[in-house]
Amino acid sequence: MVKIRKIILYGGLTLASVAAIALGGGFWVMHRSMPQLDGTVQLDRLTAEVRVQTDAHGMPVINAANRVDAVRALGYVTARDRLFQMELMRRKSAGRLAEIFGDMALDSDIRARTYGFHREAKAILAKLPPAHQQYLQSYADGVNRYMAESGKLPFEFTVLGYQPGPWTPEDSLLVVLGMCENLTAGEERGERMLSVMEKTLPDAAMRFLTPDTDFYTEQLQKQAESLRPAQAIPVEALATALTHQSSDTPPLAQLVQQSDLMVGSNAWAVGGKKTWDGRAILANDMHLGISVPNTWYRIELNYGAVHAAGLTLPGTPLLIAGSNRHIAWGATNLSGDFLDLVRLEINPANPDQYRVGEQWQRFDEYPETIIVKGSAAKQIVVKQTRWGPVANQPLLDQPVAIHWTALDADAFNLNLFDLEQGETLEEAVTIVNGSGGPQLNVLLADDKGSIAWTVMGKIPKRFGNDGLVSRSWADGRVGWNGYVEPEDLPRVIDPPEGILASANDRRFGKNYPYVIGHQFGNGYRAYRITRQLTQMPRIGEWAMFDLQLDTESEFYVFYQQLALNSLTAAVIARQPDLAEARDYLLAWNGRADTGSLGFALLVEFRKQLIEAVFTPLLSASRDADKNFSYSWTYIDTPLQALLNEKPPRALPDAAHYRNWDDFILGQLKHGLQQVQAQHPGVPLMELNWGEQNKVKQSHPFSKALPILSDLLDMPREALPGCGFCVRAAGPGFGASERLVVSPGHFEDAILHMPGGQSGQPLSPYYRDQQGYWLKGLSMPLTAGKPEHMLLLQPHGK
Repeated sequence: MVKIRKIILYGGLTLASVAAIALGGGFWVMHRSMPQLDGTVQLDRLTAEVRVQTDAHGMPVINAANRVDAVRALGYVTARDRLFQMELMRRKSAGRLAEIFGDMALDSDIRARTYGFHREAKAILAKLPPAHQQYLQSYADGVNRYMAESGKLPFEFTVLGYQPGPWTPEDSLLVVLGMCENLTAGEERGERMLSVMEKTLPDAAMRFLTPDTDFYTEQLQKQAESLRPAQAIPVEALATALTHQSSDTPPLAQLVQQSDLMVGSNAWAVGGKKTWDGRAILANDMHLGISVPNTWYRIELNYGAVHAAGLTLPGTPLLIAGSNRHIAWGATNLSGDFLDLVRLEINPANPDQYRVGEQWQRFDEYPETIIVKGSAAKQIVVKQTRWGPVANQPLLDQPVAIHWTALDADAFNLNLFDLEQGETLEEAVTIVNGSGGPQLNVLLADDKGSIAWTVMGKIPKRFGNDGLVSRSWADGRVGWNGYVEPEDLPRVIDPPEGILASANDRRFGKNYPYVIGHQFGNGYRAYRITRQLTQMPRIGEWAMFDLQLDTESEFYVFYQQLALNSLTAAVIARQPDLAEARDYLLAWNGRADTGSLGFALLVEFRKQLIEAVFTPLLSASRDADKNFSYSWTYIDTPLQALLNEKPPRALPDAAHYRNWDDFILGQLKHGLQQVQAQHPGVPLMELNWGEQNKVKQSHPFSKALPILSDLLDMPREALPGCGFCVRAAGPGFGASERLVVSPGHFEDAILHMPGGQSGQPLSPYYRDQQGYWLKGLSMPLTAGKPEHMLLLQPHGK
């Protein structure tokens, strides 16, 4: 959704549309599109009447006779509240954004058409079980019934001047495929980066710069030796790289990219031995770009014997995180490696052929026509190999094919549907292990006091290499041999300590027979969660919720001590103005609270160190690939090794600094200048973290309609948390929801999310949950007293 927003912000609206909205017509359009919350609506193919109650926060409670009717009603109410969001998601995956936004969406559309999600969705649908096909069709029926109501389309359609087409079962699959892309967007970039580094750096230097572990992960995984452990500093290799660095500064800009706020999540579960009354409790907060409206849609379902509540992904009928009476579930991104770039060997005599074994094979070709609003249609031809589509961008001047689980219809299903009706922990683990789609860690808790961790999604069984860098598969000695069988996927059930936690950290090592990934999340969040839970004698829902809001950041203590050690008495005697910086750093309370002093400088100091240390080492990689950038989630492992040992021959900028101590002080001073420049006129001792870290949640149209930005956007307010806090947060990024629940104890369950339930700016439910999310206040998982009642009746009644 972030990329879609950029397209809209810069290319979506005509001046006439802006003027019409800004001069008052917009309020009439918005008011006209306000949905119906009371009364009676007839829906085709319902088997019985469905009651939809809506509470004071716009949360629907669907009461239906059976699941098919419940799903049809879910499609109706989700379209009522989030239709434009659904429209953008299906268009992005189908490669049809340029139809409504023009040239600025072309790159996005070309990428989507190259992937071929629109073709794959049809292939996936044909392979689904009849019951799952029926659910998707029922959901589509509900969406289409809402769209058929004259005058009820969201205002964005009026602004853009078009009517949405009917919703189809394939569209729901496109939405899920879009989430797959969102969660694994870094995999192709990572393999490109590592392939360039392999070509341009000595092996020792590459291994030093790309470990798969850090201090906190090592504390958690003492028995799981990693695949790429931390290495001794290869001084000779680094010294050689420094002597060959480019003298041309501009091409090195943005060479090092920091990934502190990665798409990920926290989830943990505690078993009965750790709680007051033997119940098991699950907590889950999923970290994504924070959008308006929010990524998730709250729902409560009652049909047959099922009572379930939680979060759906708009455009799909899947309950992504939530609970029924027996099972609760939540997820985090697995952060593994499920995509390979296959280097293609092209026939010198015929560029339309590539090598497979001893033969030359012709590319399959798919002509694609992309309709572009305001311009001529764009014609492209997608080349397809037996391993996947040919990427638009070559790698080291050679074409590569994209082999990705998300492009394999056999690796995709909607078995996660069945969790909603799960009754036992063992059944739930089996359902999760058999589920295709995004690769996730899944945490489970049941009504018997038991807990489990396992994974979902297809894990490749590689042979011939580990998927770290691009290789040719032509001779058959490198490739994938299917996927890990569901029964062989890792799982832990009821560990002795009664605690399970996942925060995108590495949970695997050499002892697991298959390579799941190379670059998981830094282990600090998982370490902090595990340590806090271990120290709690008895745990309840409120303690779990409080931990989700934890802003402690021991991670930054290293950088605080490094900075203070550089501010010696001799340094301050020569530069008295640095005394205030020392006092500012000493004032840090160890947390990323909005009132925390010193923290803004620590964050900027670390950024300066990362850029200054690694940029000179990688100029050869940028020379080999103008698009090269270095981004590694475990970047602090090599960084801290260098800062601790300070090898003179690896000093990054010997032309300007005599030694490492001078270099470190120089980066601290640069960081101080940056922080002060960002907040001119603010005294340093008044510059708290809240001044630096503010919520940035904008509606896609707000920049084009600045007169309505106060109406469309969430307020810019100070935001607690940081990239290395349990409460992971930054401008435009953070917990897209916070859930705490024990199956069978809904009265004690907690759920809140940013923004509100509705995507309609004039709705009372557009922003009413924002304050709860921002201030860390709880809301109940289930709906409160009904304030509206909508009856959905079979046609003809």
